[in-house]
Amino acid sequence: MISYFSAERIRVAEEATGDLLAGGVLMRRAAHAVAGVVVAELKSRCGGCYGRSVGVVAGSGDNGGDALYAAAELRRRGVDVHAVLLGGERTHTAGLAAYRKAGGLIVEKLAGTVDLIIDGVVGLSGTGPLRPTAAEVFADFRAPIVSVDIPSGVDADTGHVNTPAVRAAVTVTFGASRIAHAMAAAQCGRVVVADIGIDATKPSLRQLGDDDVAALWPVPGPADDKYSQGVVGIIAGSARYPGAGVLCTGAAVSSTSGMVRYAGGAGAQVLARFPEAVVAAEPEDAGTVQAWVVGPGAGTDEDGLRRLAYVLSTDLPVLIDADGLTLVASHRDLVTRRDAPTLLTPHAGEFARLTGSAPGADRVAAARGLAAELQATVLLKGRATVIADADGPALVNDAGSSWAATAGAGDILSGVAGSLLAAGIEAPLAAAAAARLHALAARNASGDAAPIGASALLEALSPTLRALLGGHR
Repeated sequence: MISYFSAERIRVAEEATGDLLAGGVLMRRAAHAVAGVVVAELKSRCGGCYGRSVGVVAGSGDNGGDALYAAAELRRRGVDVHAVLLGGERTHTAGLAAYRKAGGLIVEKLAGTVDLIIDGVVGLSGTGPLRPTAAEVFADFRAPIVSVDIPSGVDADTGHVNTPAVRAAVTVTFGASRIAHAMAAAQCGRVVVADIGIDATKPSLRQLGDDDVAALWPVPGPADDKYSQGVVGIIAGSARYPGAGVLCTGAAVSSTSGMVRYAGGAGAQVLARFPEAVVAAEPEDAGTVQAWVVGPGAGTDEDGLRRLAYVLSTDLPVLIDADGLTLVASHRDLVTRRDAPTLLTPHAGEFARLTGSAPGADRVAAARGLAAELQATVLLKGRATVIADADGPALVNDAGSSWAATAGAGDILSGVAGSLLAAGIEAPLAAAAAARLHALAARNASGDAAPIGASALLEALSPTLRALLGGHR
């Protein structure tokens, strides 16, 4: 499991090192790590580092110092280094002295022939977009960028990507990952976490790895039967939108739930595709389940509200998506009066419907706020999907791509997460594990090369899950 920390927790960890921070040891270790990554990039991209050209863009403060110390080390290794100093009189004194001593040059503008650029403009304390002078430096270059700590223009504690901002090929950070490395992963590129001797505590975010997901996924043992593995009830789809019922049910079937019971107006279509599903017209007639999924394509009319109210009146875990969320927006008491686990899975538009405003730049805080308001678990969809309870660290899943951004993909996510709820997994972990499998299946279905529809994503679920379990057990 990867942990992500706020800027404040990183500062606390640095201050706890005492003399290592005060004496500049941490900075020199950080600079050495940056130089090492730059050397590796030059070798990979250019075949070597001697005689290659690197541009440095150094702001004021410690990030500029890191960049200048790293540039001094690169200069000693035979790299041709030129630095633009944006910090003026606030440029890090010792870093600049080391850079000059190593023979580094100060320039007003970088040459267009540089092989790589080091971004040391803004660190953890920076907010907002690149200032015009910084934006101008980066505007005309195609060279790969190695950012120190955080790409400049990306907010460290939210991952909000301002305009303009640096888009890094590699981000080198120190001691532990920052929130932005999860929330703005595409902007950060490959993230290298260098050990410089700090120990951060109290993470704000955590992300499950593939081995974590495999470890918690319900796999039948010698004494299990179809009931002990979890029976999930699906209320999705309708005569008008049967596809949502098919996709959601199929996802639950593919996710190793012991049994799937379907209730709704698309029973014939569901049975035609998945004959193992047990079908009824109404949830009251579906039989015993251990968790419910309600909402995808199920309608917002009186019948939809009645079915939603029925499942929320039970003491079972309930996942609410799509049309179910629209109904909750005007019937919030159906959720707030519950004691049983409730998982809401909105995308940004549905979130706005529930709260009256868009999630905004701080999506983690937005998800936490809604979770606290409704006393539920909230899965806020996106490339970085955030899962939050009312308190405690949130979970995140960086999909690594946007291949799952296709109509019907959310119905599949609901079916997967619902099957895990039925197996007895706590709502936050069920949501995070489902999001992880969903993202991996989307990537596999696309081949990381071509757009896909939800049907292709559904077909990829089972082989993706088999590979995940087989590779980590």
